[in-house]
Amino acid sequence: MQAQPIAAVMIHVSSVPEALNWYQQLFPNAQRQRLAADNFEYLSLDGISLEFVPADEKVGSGPAGSVVYWFVPKLNLALAHAQIIGAKLYRGPLHIENGYAICQLQDPWGNCIGLRGLASD
Repeated sequence: MQAQPIAAVMIHVSSVPEALNWYQQLFPNAQRQRLAADNFEYLSLDGISLEFVPADEKVGSGPAGSVVYWFVPKLNLALAHAQIIGAKLYRGPLHIENGYAICQLQDPWGNCIGLRGLASD
C-alpha cells in the first residue's frame, strides 16, 4: 500500500480545543480522531491528518511560510461559509486556469488556509 504524499498538516494555535471545533465547522467532512495512548485529538480529512498544537516561541500562529490549498467544489460557496464562521479573506480570489479560482483565508489564529475550486461569477 502506497502512502499519500501528504500525511499531516500541523497547525499552531493558541487553543487546541477551539481549533478542533472551528476546523470541523470549516471542513464538515472531517472526522474527529483520538489517539488514546497519547491523549491527542486531530481531524482526518480525506486521509490527511489535521493536527493542532499549541503555538509557542519557536512556531507561532499567523501568515508565514507554506499555505496548504484545499480543493472545494465551488470557491464562492466555500469562501462564504468560511467567512460566516469567522475566517477573514487574506488574498484573492484570483482566477486561474480552466475556470478555477484560488484564495487565501486566515483562521481565527491568523494562519493562512488556501481554497481552490470552480469559480462562479
